[in-house]
Amino acid sequence: MNDCKINKKKIYEILCLCILSIVICVIKDISLIYAFVVGIIYTTIVSLKSGFKLKEIKSMAYEGVKECSSLYLIILLIGATVSVWLSSGVVPTMIYYGLEYMQGVNFLFASFMLISISAIFMGTAVGTISTIGVAILGIGKGFGIPMNILVGVIVSGAFLADKISPISGLLNLTLATTEINYKEAIKSAIYTMIPTMIICAIIYYIIGIKYEDSVGINSILELKNAMGKEFFISPYLLFLPIVIIILSIIGIKSSYCMFSGIIVGSIVTCFFQKIKVLSLLKYIIFGFNANSTSTIVNETLISGGMISMVSVIFIVIGAIALTSILQGTGIISYLTKDIIQKITSRKDLILKTGVISSILTVITCDQTMGIVLPSKLLKEKYKKLGVNKSILARTISDTGTIIAPIIPWNINALIVNLVTGISCTEYFRFALLCFVAPIVTIVFAFINTGNYKKQQKIESVKEV
Repeated sequence: MNDCKINKKKIYEILCLCILSIVICVIKDISLIYAFVVGIIYTTIVSLKSGFKLKEIKSMAYEGVKECSSLYLIILLIGATVSVWLSSGVVPTMIYYGLEYMQGVNFLFASFMLISISAIFMGTAVGTISTIGVAILGIGKGFGIPMNILVGVIVSGAFLADKISPISGLLNLTLATTEINYKEAIKSAIYTMIPTMIICAIIYYIIGIKYEDSVGINSILELKNAMGKEFFISPYLLFLPIVIIILSIIGIKSSYCMFSGIIVGSIVTCFFQKIKVLSLLKYIIFGFNANSTSTIVNETLISGGMISMVSVIFIVIGAIALTSILQGTGIISYLTKDIIQKITSRKDLILKTGVISSILTVITCDQTMGIVLPSKLLKEKYKKLGVNKSILARTISDTGTIIAPIIPWNINALIVNLVTGISCTEYFRFALLCFVAPIVTIVFAFINTGNYKKQQKIESVKEV
């Protein structure tokens, strides 16, 4: 833990300025890069006056940005993947058959369950949203379901990956930093995951009843016919998403899975959809737009390509640079130190784990710091109070990890916005998992406190 040379007043000035800048950008719909630049400049000025050298600050920012270089590639691959899956006919095929087989069912409930299962197998929330999620959105639009509701459902199901998927990068980071294995983690996670899933599923089912008969058979047939006219539709095209899921299951890295999907999708685009290579490259770089006589097809099958992700990459770089400076100068450690020192009970421990993890996710615009720092700072407290480290991992996953997509300036929320066209402020209230999981964790903290005290008394009697 770094000693903080910056005085208390200046630390809170930095924090207030950073938060205010972000809030203004969100309200005014201005790129968040400006908020992060303001934060970096002011933090640098204060740090220099407090005894840090410019070379040190530049090194903090550079190392942080460098460590996340693989993230920038994944963001670009997401932009390319969506375009290729549209142009290849994979997404249109999924929409075509989905309109047929999901007709008459509670679509919101079915979508939540389908996305949840897919996310666990794929191991990546943003990967699930940018592939299976895009198809679900197309089907939902055909059924006349409001897009903000549907995106909320998709986000809920997709971010289950970061919580319990054995091949999730974030979950494996949680396991590594808390020093437990997957078996221990999943046994602990079940206690909060099952009630969370049941609550979300029931609410989505109730909301979904309203939309079960929102579109007539004629509208569905019209959309299906338009898809069939514009694209080569075949069940064989469904092998591409199946293969990607299989690659994810066997543990292939997300970037390799996406790259494989782009290569195979490109081949399908050229040979089955009869699209020229130059046109395909244009779609990958600048985005895909369906050129159909059907308005709903043109509105549904659209992507921004790799170029649309460049702005996200700049925002991510800004967020990471600011976070690295805040961590390197000891500001983050200072803000969490007092909270940790005042923990005296199991209930406090679990509640404050969730608070620290969530605050770090909110401040740093990414889940990584909300996982790593609480794990490092609180492991000894868990040991001292006799609380299993699997509860530390579970609490982090249920709070700091899961709330990321409902924070407008978070990297995940920005990617969801670009992929779906729906902003966080529109979908966040329907992303139920992101609210229910932390609430269930808090409830369990209070319920289990009594059991913990009883156990402590029993152990004390045994020792006597």
